[in-house]
Amino acid sequence: MTRNINEPVQIELSRKQRELLDDLQNKSFSYFIDQVNPANGLVADSTWKNSPASIAAVGFSLPVYAVGVEHGWMKREEAIERTLMVLRFFSKNGGRSEPSELGYQGFYYHFLDMQSGQRFGQCELSTIDSALLIAGMLAAGAYYQDDKPGELEIRQRVDELYQRVNWPWALNGGPAVSHGWKPESGFIPYRWQGYDEALLLYVLGLGSPTFPLPAASYQAWTASFRWETLYDISFLYAAPLFIHHFSQTWIDLKGIQDQYMKAHGSDYFQNSRKAAYIAQQYALENPHKFIGYGENAWGISASEGPIREVGPIEVEGRQFYGYLARGVPEPDDGTLSPWTVITALPFAPEIALPAIEHYLTEYPHLYGSYGMMCSINLTYPGKTEGLQGWYSNNYYGLNEGPVVLMIENTLSGFAWELMKRQAPIRLGLQKAGFSGGWLDGAVRDARKE
Repeated sequence: MTRNINEPVQIELSRKQRELLDDLQNKSFSYFIDQVNPANGLVADSTWKNSPASIAAVGFSLPVYAVGVEHGWMKREEAIERTLMVLRFFSKNGGRSEPSELGYQGFYYHFLDMQSGQRFGQCELSTIDSALLIAGMLAAGAYYQDDKPGELEIRQRVDELYQRVNWPWALNGGPAVSHGWKPESGFIPYRWQGYDEALLLYVLGLGSPTFPLPAASYQAWTASFRWETLYDISFLYAAPLFIHHFSQTWIDLKGIQDQYMKAHGSDYFQNSRKAAYIAQQYALENPHKFIGYGENAWGISASEGPIREVGPIEVEGRQFYGYLARGVPEPDDGTLSPWTVITALPFAPEIALPAIEHYLTEYPHLYGSYGMMCSINLTYPGKTEGLQGWYSNNYYGLNEGPVVLMIENTLSGFAWELMKRQAPIRLGLQKAGFSGGWLDGAVRDARKE
């Protein structure tokens, strides 16, 4: 490695690069305009036919609308109307005292029917997807600060919805938060342990003014972390790239540290920078000799794959999967997720931008009506619409939202600044043991007020 990967890099975007990012962002924004039920504000999980709504995609939609206002893609009045529609929908059925078709204990089912808004199939009440939904609400509450009736109602409903989440209930008597719950069988036997996207969940839970998580739950989470070395880079390990991005789509973790990161002389932002370089180095070495991997062709994450089944299915001596939490170094079946190089922009723009340009130049079929499609596997035998290999033709709200917000964070820190305004976020970080940087300054300013 010739670059200093420990230090964040600021780069000057060319006019062409700014136009490219603007177009990518605008197209991804359009997903949240088109793939929505205008009667209830629910956002489709994906562009698959008859897709249910994803509550996490709904969460992402709320700050995405604010980005649209800032860019002039949407009038503020329309954004307020859409935001209120979502908040009113979730306010009408909280399931605090007993399970409902929408949720329970302030949490919500992972997927909802796009039309009725009721639980989709037998899906679980999801703690992490509920956290993403609540995060979007808090971002909206921070953005709409005027004293007009609509904006006042947004702030009031955001506070009410956040305050009714019973975070300790989700511990189910254990040290760490459960993945979820079903009315038919109770809690899922898995907890948020090991480095994953749950940092956001724990911060929200710790910062709750009504039903907070105990600090010990965060310690139980970090106690299961794995510090590893890949390609001579030491970092907090997580295989899928999205894990290194999701919580930091919302919270600026640059320059602030909890006890775990202090002990390792790092922070989560720097760790995500390292993860980007590891992903690139893995693609360069390409141990399984997949087609298309290289310096500007990297990004392995949870994604759709070249087969419809979960898999694996063996084809010509190789195993391929459907939707899978792929990662570095395993599992890897040759499927790249180009959208993750976009969400890596804040951490390592000097390698992410060339990768974005490479994908769009070499594989224009990836660039469609909502920006970068989900994934690509050039090793998979056969052709997709006359092209060698397999190309996804689908978009997912969980990809589109982070693309919009991470481009905006790269340009202006927009989503990060919204969340910094929310006292529960600052409190949650403090209770998790974070200190330093902007957090210390924000706490001092709050005390003066």
